[in-house]
Amino acid sequence: MIVGVGIDIVDIEDFRDRLTDDLVQELFLPDEIGYASSRARPWESYAARFAAKEAAVKALGTGLSQGLAWTDLEIVRDDAGGLDLRLTGRALEVLRERGATSCRLSIAHSKRSAVAVVVLESRDGPESPEHDRGGAR
Repeated sequence: MIVGVGIDIVDIEDFRDRLTDDLVQELFLPDEIGYASSRARPWESYAARFAAKEAAVKALGTGLSQGLAWTDLEIVRDDAGGLDLRLTGRALEVLRERGATSCRLSIAHSKRSAVAVVVLESRDGPESPEHDRGGAR
């Protein structure tokens, strides 16, 4: 059962113009920084990850004023090379409070925009398959 949906879009050039070392440190964790920094156009990766974090905050139905930190949300690569959302701290607490057991993440970007969608799901019942991605780490 879906318990939350969030979507966000980021103008990549506007984001690039605002991107400073201090902002990178505030928004992203070391592995995210390492990945984005390794790319030919790191600002695109940063913008896409920021869109994902914004979408996650919207799906959770809370905000930074309620104790969330940007670093409670991490965009990680799974074993197959896909993207996953890892929640910790207050973000993980809110996920559990909402009754969600998993997060689904999709990110895309063009030259101009980065977009992300996050869907929070809960298990419908004991016979439902277990999905611990995003919530159980």
